Amino acid sequence: MAESSAPLLRLGLVVNPLAGIGGAVGLQGSDGEALQRAARDLDGKPRGQERLTIFLAALQRQLGDDFAQLAWCTWGGVMGAEVLASVGVSARVLGEPAAQTSAQDTRCAVETLCTSQIDLLIFVGGDGTARDVLAAIDDNTCALGLPAGVKMHSGVFAISPNAAADVVAGLAQGSLVGRIEREVRDYVPASNDTPTARHQVVATKRYGELWVPEAGGYLQQMKVGGKEDEGLVVQEIVSYFLDNPELYADKAMVIGPGSTCLAIKQALGLNGTLLGCDVMLPGGEAIENATSAQLQRIAEQQPTHVLVSFTRHQGFLLGRGNQQLGPGVLHALSWDRDVTLIGSRTKLATLEQRPLLVDTGDAILDQQLSGLVSVLTGYDDFLLYRVANTLLP
Repeated sequence: MAESSAPLLRLGLVVNPLAGIGGAVGLQGSDGEALQRAARDLDGKPRGQERLTIFLAALQRQLGDDFAQLAWCTWGGVMGAEVLASVGVSARVLGEPAAQTSAQDTRCAVETLCTSQIDLLIFVGGDGTARDVLAAIDDNTCALGLPAGVKMHSGVFAISPNAAADVVAGLAQGSLVGRIEREVRDYVPASNDTPTARHQVVATKRYGELWVPEAGGYLQQMKVGGKEDEGLVVQEIVSYFLDNPELYADKAMVIGPGSTCLAIKQALGLNGTLLGCDVMLPGGEAIENATSAQLQRIAEQQPTHVLVSFTRHQGFLLGRGNQQLGPGVLHALSWDRDVTLIGSRTKLATLEQRPLLVDTGDAILDQQLSGLVSVLTGYDDFLLYRVANTLLP
């Protein structure tokens, strides 16, 4: 098997260089110029560099030689580049912060990193940093917080830098890692927002959710012995689509081959073919066993959503048994927005941590499709898994 030059993961990194500066000096926060100035007067020390260094060392221990196959993008100076350089990690630096960094620098960095095809955004800070990330991140990028702030009420942080390294190593090595929404929370600003006032009452507010990776394993659809009931999984995936018609309303729904896909076809009222791509058009008209040319015309002429699974044991996502979904079709779609991947945890486990594979016949497209993808593995239950353009000879 010939390996491609694609990295194991494309990681974006942004550091709040003032995260945690107010903690040890009793200020209960680090947000805003006033608190930061007070923290400096009390000789407060930021914690971001220390926490990031611990994370990088733990990740290098876990991945060994594979650590060198990670690709890093970051922001300049104290917002990421300096720390990475200090431990010998090379990275693409996509911009520079202002001399006096602020929340706007974080938002600008996050927005730029998310346009650079990263698989995961790692941010270092606390709840204030999480709010800035939430304000700038796109709808599809997953984020993972390294806890370095004073207040971390949000559910988007790993419990420690070492725990964060466990998750990232799992993503790189093909472990089952979930993709879930977690709340971003922060203190509710008060009219007399001072450290003294915060000692008297702690009220937090929900600002939204971020997609985050979380160690998955076999968490749902359990039976005795810790084994997954695949029949129940299929029912849950079918129920998910029946309960969420907005996913395909007013769109052409293209459903690929395979037994799980066939169950969805039948639940939606299609006769369906086990080994073909079938289409349900808006208004209920159906096209059975559609050709690549038919699918390309559909995708180019109207909004389209594709459901596709992968081959058990081999792990081919595209190019084996579903050649109808060729480059012409895929170029007309947004991979993140217009394609849903489905398959059980048990089916993913048959890959023994090997990546899913794509072989569309278009080398540039295969490279673009490589990276982390979200796989629907149950009712509103998603895992993150890696796709590679590694091809069998």
